[in-house]
Amino acid sequence: MKIRLLMLGKTRRAELRAAIDDYVKRISRSNPIEIEELRDGEAALKKLNANRMATPVLLDAGAKACDSEAFAKWIGAQRDTGTKELIFVCGDADGFPGPLRERVRQKISLSPMTYSHELARVMLVEQIYRAFAILSGSPYPR
Repeated sequence: MKIRLLMLGKTRRAELRAAIDDYVKRISRSNPIEIEELRDGEAALKKLNANRMATPVLLDAGAKACDSEAFAKWIGAQRDTGTKELIFVCGDADGFPGPLRERVRQKISLSPMTYSHELARVMLVEQIYRAFAILSGSPYPR
C-alpha cells in the first residue's frame, strides 16, 4: 500500500521540514511514501479526482481523534484489505475549501488541540511511522 501526503502550501520552517524528511525516510524503509506540496485545495481536489481508486483522508481538527494504537490498527486494516493507496490531505493556514472538504468523506484529527499546519504535518508523519512500528512489533512506540 502506498501512502501519499498531499500538503497544501509549503513547509517553510527548515527544522520542521527536516523532521518531516527524517520520518518519511524512516517510513520508506518499510512502506512506499511520497509527499506532494500543492499550491491550494483546488490542486488537491484535481489530484484526488484523477485518482479515484485511492482512499483519501483529510486532516481535520474538528474530526474524531484516535489514539496511536487505534490509528495503527486502522492503517493495518487498510493495508490488509487491499487498499492500494492511502492519501492524507494536510491543509494550510486557511484550512480546506468546501469542495475539497465535501469530496473527502474520511477525516481524522491528531488532537483536540489546535496546532500550526506545519507542526501538524510533523505529527502526522510521526504517527504514520509509529503505526508501522506498532504493526511490526518494533520497540519504538514504548
